[in-house]
Amino acid sequence: MLPRSRLLGTEYMIRSPRVRVACLSVAIALSAHLAYAQPASNSSATSNPTALLQDGIELEQASEWIRAIQHYELAIRLHPQDSELRRRLLISRLHYDVVRRSTDSSISRMLETVSPEQALELYSEVVARLEMSYVEALDLTEIVRGGTAYLEVALTEPGFVEAHVQSRLAAQVEEFRTSIHRLTLANRVRDRFAARSIVSQAAQQAQVSLGIHPTTTIMQFVFGAVGLLDPYSSFMSSAELTDVESQIEGNFVGLGIALQPHEVPLRILNVIPGGPALEAGLQSQDRILEIGSVRCEDVGAERAADLLRGPEKSHVRLLVQRPDGKTYDAVVVRRRVEVPSVEDVKFLDPQQGVAYLKISSFQKTTARELDEAMWRLHRQGMQSLIIDLRGNPGGWLDASVAVADRFLAEGTIVSTRGKNGIENQNYTAHASGTWNVPLVLVVDDESASASEILAGAIRDNGRGVLVGTTTYGKGSVQGLFHTESLGSGIRLTVSKFYSPSGRAISEQGVQPTVPVGDDVRFVAKTPVENRVPDRLSNDRMLDVALQQARSRLVAAQQHFSRN
Repeated sequence: MLPRSRLLGTEYMIRSPRVRVACLSVAIALSAHLAYAQPASNSSATSNPTALLQDGIELEQASEWIRAIQHYELAIRLHPQDSELRRRLLISRLHYDVVRRSTDSSISRMLETVSPEQALELYSEVVARLEMSYVEALDLTEIVRGGTAYLEVALTEPGFVEAHVQSRLAAQVEEFRTSIHRLTLANRVRDRFAARSIVSQAAQQAQVSLGIHPTTTIMQFVFGAVGLLDPYSSFMSSAELTDVESQIEGNFVGLGIALQPHEVPLRILNVIPGGPALEAGLQSQDRILEIGSVRCEDVGAERAADLLRGPEKSHVRLLVQRPDGKTYDAVVVRRRVEVPSVEDVKFLDPQQGVAYLKISSFQKTTARELDEAMWRLHRQGMQSLIIDLRGNPGGWLDASVAVADRFLAEGTIVSTRGKNGIENQNYTAHASGTWNVPLVLVVDDESASASEILAGAIRDNGRGVLVGTTTYGKGSVQGLFHTESLGSGIRLTVSKFYSPSGRAISEQGVQPTVPVGDDVRFVAKTPVENRVPDRLSNDRMLDVALQQARSRLVAAQQHFSRN
């Protein structure tokens, strides 16, 4: 699923005890972006739930967790009531998260330096935050069950066993793995103090039986406590929090490139204008083979991407391969890079004044960037506007509200509802600063979260036309909380949001007023990098949006002449 790329600074908002709210895209920790292909000639191969399940299990057996997640997520969109597909998706997410964390250098440092007592303090703090802020009432027995499941899955992953298990006899590992739930779930967990005691006992038993350091075991319970709540909640390492804090500001220290997630050698999807990578000659579709003296294929995608990070003004040497196979050395200086969220500002029909811009994400700078673009287009004769939200995974709730407010003079923009009164908010439009140009939004099934807030506000208030396909359907709001312990954090679902008409967005999305395109179909075993979205070769959505913009402009002019 989402996000579409990894920007060495990812799309999150920070929520500390000084509370700010975010609408986040699908959790990076547990998911990857959806990629689509053309329908298979044999429709039963792509729509039969039994066949879909078998294809997914084959991907699991090959430990291709990213593709398994993508496969099950799309299969569930076709068969939302299939409980077995949902169960296999959860298992695949668990495996992927275990593997991903094994390559997170900040997690590795934590496991090496944190004492068991500190880890238990973190567990207690996390459970207390869940009880206080999670959108739904929680059963602490289920929280402990989530940690137990996480530990059980970790003990099936060779990388985890090799790194942390001293007694590596397969029979011993399997015996402990299948029996640990008898200890952790023997009795109902009444409060977080009992939960902490159970986790402590499990850590002691893992040390005695398998030689696992207690901190390692306790952290698996921390990961599982949050990560199994829903697809959007997750424990955040210090490195992820650094990315969060960069993205909220719309800038980060780095090279200025966007990478294809989870792929080695690292493939560059985009080079940010004005960034150091562009100045060093790097281009889209280049592949990074080596970072310093380290081959990317030797350390994997996540670790390789970590090696690109570094302090401002430091240098990194890269061995880069062009798409034609030629290689070259590049030395890039890391520096602060501004990441635009409003892009490709232009006129599609200069004679009629039909303008276009794309919002790629919602961050702290989005409203300001939009204002600058709108005034520039206005001075150049803008009469109608198309906003492209395709592939936009969301971002900061306040930014999407601010953008909607630019086009609505009155009415509700979005409402949020959570467990606590502080999460219940009604966001309304203000008349000042409103642009009244005829408006068309282009959306697709990768327009998610904050994108859906804007789309829902425009549709429900009758302010413009939505062209495309039904949006993703992520109708929940996440907050990010700094923990007092260990410089880490948690991303937590704190409320759900509703469009102005009161419709829930979760698992429904926002429907276009002018549908363009069919429901998604896919070939399960087609590698992600070989799947090409139809819109790249034939942009029917944009063609229809342009037709709608022209017709709305004519209607507006006729209305003005009559009055």
